[in-house]
Amino acid sequence: MIELRDVSKQFTAGRGHVAALSGITFSSAAGQGLILAGRSGSGKTTLLNCLGTLETPDSGTIIVNGADLCTLSDPQRTRFRSEQVGFVFQAGNLLPWLTVAENLRFPLELNGIRGTVQTRRIDELLETFGLHGYNKALPLELSGGEAQRVTFARAIAHYPALLLADEPTASLDSQNSNQLITLMFSLCKNNGTTLIIATHDQELLAMADSIVFLKDGKMEKKT
Repeated sequence: MIELRDVSKQFTAGRGHVAALSGITFSSAAGQGLILAGRSGSGKTTLLNCLGTLETPDSGTIIVNGADLCTLSDPQRTRFRSEQVGFVFQAGNLLPWLTVAENLRFPLELNGIRGTVQTRRIDELLETFGLHGYNKALPLELSGGEAQRVTFARAIAHYPALLLADEPTASLDSQNSNQLITLMFSLCKNNGTTLIIATHDQELLAMADSIVFLKDGKMEKKT
């Protein structure tokens, strides 16, 4: 479902060109959970951004469901992100002026899911993530664990093909982290969504179907 071939990306910094990614090649099937492991600065976030079309590689190809993301026009990239990708950022990025239910409604509206289908989907997500009764709560009224559950629920609300998570457990304790990631691996497997997590959390590695180890923008190995 996802295939990267010789993906490279450079940035211009004060000391010249910096190779954020160099020759990254791997694949992952639909429904699998893959972890990008490595220290800060290893290229994990840049690779996630390329997969989510937030950035474009300088060279190489990224194939998702038969389409080469590197050749898409700007409107096509925007449509791809809206329809095919769910994002989970470390900070959560919930819209603070919207209730929990309204945050969950946002990706559904973007993808034309409305009416009773939308209502049922929101209710299903609230129940699945242990958020029953939180539909009218604002993000500032939630604990860190609750807010991150809403973030994950919003990311998969529209059944994306690809779920990208950047250090999603950094602000959670071990119990909340393990429960949430276990749930996400299960949901993505059942929905056929490929889950890719960038993390340096060693406890998460045992949960993954495969692991790509990055160092200084290069892939050391894949297990």
